[in-house]
Amino acid sequence: MKIPLYVIDAFTRRVFGGNPAAVCPLDAWLPDDVMQKIGQENNLSETAFFVRESEGTYGLRWFTPTIEVDLCGHATLASAFAIFNFIDPSAAAVTFKSRSGPLRVARDGERLTLDLPARRPAPCDAPAGLLDGLGARPREVLRSSVDYLAVYDSEDEVRALRPDMSLLAALDSLGVIVTAPGRESDCASRYFAPGAGIPEDPVTGAAHCTLTPYWAEKLSKPQIHALQVSARGGELFCEDAGDRVKVSGYAVRYSEGFLYL
Repeated sequence: MKIPLYVIDAFTRRVFGGNPAAVCPLDAWLPDDVMQKIGQENNLSETAFFVRESEGTYGLRWFTPTIEVDLCGHATLASAFAIFNFIDPSAAAVTFKSRSGPLRVARDGERLTLDLPARRPAPCDAPAGLLDGLGARPREVLRSSVDYLAVYDSEDEVRALRPDMSLLAALDSLGVIVTAPGRESDCASRYFAPGAGIPEDPVTGAAHCTLTPYWAEKLSKPQIHALQVSARGGELFCEDAGDRVKVSGYAVRYSEGFLYL
C-alpha cells in the first residue's frame, strides 16, 4: 500500500520553525493500530490522517507517538494546508469532522484560520506533582477540561522552566500549559504533555483554546497575538469568540513523499 505523506511546519513562516506535523491523506481509514504505529514511526508531536467524505468535508484524526488525541490545532492547520496546496487548490475553506466536532479552516490571505472549540479554564488547587514538576511556583493555577494552566509573572520565567517530565506525566491531565505576559506579544507560553508522548510540544494550537479566553479576559480585548517560546518557536493570531476560538497562523511545506505498508 502506497500512502502520500506530507510534513508541514505549522504556525511559522519558515522551515525548521513552528511545529512539524505529518499529514496522510487516505482513501479509507486504516486500522487504529496501524495509524498508531505510523504515528510512532513518524515520531512527531502528531500525525494527522484524513478521509474525504464529500465536497469540502473530510474526516480527521490525530495520533501522537503513543495515543490518539481529541483535538490538535497544528496538525489541523497542516492538514488544511495540504488540501489547499496539493489536493484542492481552488478551495477557500474546508471542514473537518473530528472527535471535537466540526472544525472549519479558511484561507485568510496568506494565513489560515481555524475555528476551534473554546476550553475556558477555571481556578483550581495545584496538585503537588504540578508544582514540583514545574520547579517554580506560578502566581496562579487553573484547569481546563484537559490541561492545567500555570500562570507566571514574566516571559523570562516561562523560558527558564526545566520541568521534571516524570512528575508531569503522572498528573491527571493531558498536559500542562505555562504562560506569562509576552515581551513582544500579548502572551508567551510553552506546553508539556509527557504522558501523551510529547515532552514539550513546539507550538500547540489546542492550548490556545484555553490561552485565548484567559488572556482576552485579563487584557480586556478579544484579539490576542501569541508566541509559543519553545526552542523552535511559533506565532499565533487568536480571537475569543465565546464558545469558539479563532486561531490563525502560517504554514510551510518541509517534505513530501510516500509511506509503503
